[in-house]
Amino acid sequence: MPSTKSQVLSPIPGVFYRKPAPDKEVFIKEGDAVKSGDVIGLVEVMKNFYEIKAETDGVLESFLVNEEDILDAGQEIAVISVQ
Repeated sequence: MPSTKSQVLSPIPGVFYRKPAPDKEVFIKEGDAVKSGDVIGLVEVMKNFYEIKAETDGVLESFLVNEEDILDAGQEIAVISVQ
């Protein structure tokens, strides 16, 4: 069965972070398995942090934004391959 792609979109504008804190490891690396509800990053708006979660099970194929990039609402953050 061919895999399909699932986009992870930012629900709000803000600054994207792949780590829970500057001295911590990233939430998830490209190529890692991900489950629906897993946190893959954070968006910060006015010192409030919002979790970005996978909406499907699969493998995190790639991030389309970098650490500390400024996001628009609805911007694609990552691609998950769904088996």
